[in-house]
Amino acid sequence: MQDQLKIGETTLDSRLFVGTGKYSTDALIPKVLKKSGAQVITVALRRIDFDSQTDNVLNYIPKDVQLLPNTSGARNAEEAVRIARLARAAGCGNWIKIEVISDNKYLLPDGYETIKATEILAAEGFVVLPYISPDLMVAKKLVEAGAAAVMPLGAPIGTNRGLKTKELIRILINEIPLPVIVDAGIGKPSDACEAMEMGAAACLLNTAIASANDPLLMAEAFGNAVKAGRYAYLAGLGATADYAQASSPLTGFLHE
Repeated sequence: MQDQLKIGETTLDSRLFVGTGKYSTDALIPKVLKKSGAQVITVALRRIDFDSQTDNVLNYIPKDVQLLPNTSGARNAEEAVRIARLARAAGCGNWIKIEVISDNKYLLPDGYETIKATEILAAEGFVVLPYISPDLMVAKKLVEAGAAAVMPLGAPIGTNRGLKTKELIRILINEIPLPVIVDAGIGKPSDACEAMEMGAAACLLNTAIASANDPLLMAEAFGNAVKAGRYAYLAGLGATADYAQASSPLTGFLHE
């Protein structure tokens, strides 16, 4: 079936975004992309060595995949804006994932600084995808600031704990007129499927694939899970009931 996601001027067939970190070797990256079907990949600018022709993660990312540089390491809006501008100047395109984190213990995003960075970069023509805690007021401010999507965390980044913020994400899905991309904390394909069943536009994950015993098989599993969850959402989930309801008539047995 034809079901595409549009962000900015880009139309995507896959609703799974993946990352580039924590793999035993960067050579796994193109294989993960192929197995998962993902068309968007995020990479921290600080991981890119533009002076090296061999030790450069960009060498492992196919040209037909949408690059989503992120501002990992930024502690405030000023640093995030500088990283975004450097990424575009270096030829990484105009998509940017805003990450502003000054909290080194829980690695939770700073909503206020994220809004400031988004407003500046959106005005400069960037396609801005901000990473946030699932806070409705922050998300609304990001809509006003010109974000192309919002990316709420499912659980603290890198924890593989699943959708611990499910009810807050559901509120964003219901109230925000932008794609809601669940980012961070997703640990199992069933987590991604559940997010998509709720109506999330996409899921972004890294650790769950990179830390699996078989990353390539896990990548395929997540690709299928995201697709299954999306189809279930489009089909419309059946109503729940408090009591058992027979799926076939309980009368008319034999000669009754």
